[in-house]
Amino acid sequence: MTGTMRAMVLHAAGQPLREEHLPIPEPGPEQVLLKVLACAVCRTDLHVVDGELTSPKLPLVPGHEIVATVVTPGEQVSGLTPGMRVGVPWLGWSCGQCRFCRSGRENLCDTARFTGYDLDGGFAEYTVADARFCFPLPSSYRDLEAAPLMCAGLIGFRSLRMAGEGPRLGLYGFGAAAHILIQVARHQGRKVYAFTRKGDVQGQAFARELGAVWAGGSELLPPEPLDAAILFAPVGALVPAALRAVDKGGVVVCGGIHMSDIPAFPYLVLWEERVVRSVANLTRMDAVDFLALAPRVPVRTEVQRFPLAAANEALQALREGRVRGAAVLDVTGTG
Repeated sequence: MTGTMRAMVLHAAGQPLREEHLPIPEPGPEQVLLKVLACAVCRTDLHVVDGELTSPKLPLVPGHEIVATVVTPGEQVSGLTPGMRVGVPWLGWSCGQCRFCRSGRENLCDTARFTGYDLDGGFAEYTVADARFCFPLPSSYRDLEAAPLMCAGLIGFRSLRMAGEGPRLGLYGFGAAAHILIQVARHQGRKVYAFTRKGDVQGQAFARELGAVWAGGSELLPPEPLDAAILFAPVGALVPAALRAVDKGGVVVCGGIHMSDIPAFPYLVLWEERVVRSVANLTRMDAVDFLALAPRVPVRTEVQRFPLAAANEALQALREGRVRGAAVLDVTGTG
């Protein structure tokens, strides 16, 4: 396919994205050319744009929560046909050969490549993606509603698996991931405690609307000890705070790719077999399992729409905590 496309391009960390016209990319033998319909805006995109993730491909088209239709499959691609709607996540390629890939841990692949970081992403009218990392989407979701499932949903789901099966769950940072994950946790019969920025009355009210049994500032302790806590806010000081909130044997899961430094804390808050662990990326099986589960819950995503040209405004709204649910770029303008 020849011609040009509109894209929002990052040229240097700390600079606004530029709207440019680029050649429509050509798919390789194992790739597909995709027409982007929508792309959610993730906090990881902020980390890339702001230079907190330090080695992106430049220039770069960000965006890794892509909803798109297949235009042209590569010559070695099977199972993806023109017109099929698919989602593309953060993990965009893995080698399939290293010890991690061979043991079902492709999220830790030694040479993994990531959408919107090593590979051009979805802040554009077209993109190419590895066919192995394109997932058919449930038909019950409109394009904008489906986009947050591809990272906020998937990373939240993997984080929940890492947190264990305890019934008392804390969520620190009530943004795109937490507003999806609380619905899954409630579906599983768990009690959810939501922690927001101090004084974020609107965020706390949103959490209660979605079924939180308690919501308060992250400086507070919950009314009862937690079995697990998941941190979506990239604030290292929340790690010892969450350790103080979990019960003996409790788990604190750090769900983000970037976090500020964790301050020193007394061993006593870790003692009694409490655990701190991180979540890195996702696997294809996470995507298959979560996209099958989401419509059964059913997960409902709340989105704030921005046109493609307003990607900088969407990033700023996310940076300032002004997004209820998830920010999504409506690339085609059809929703």
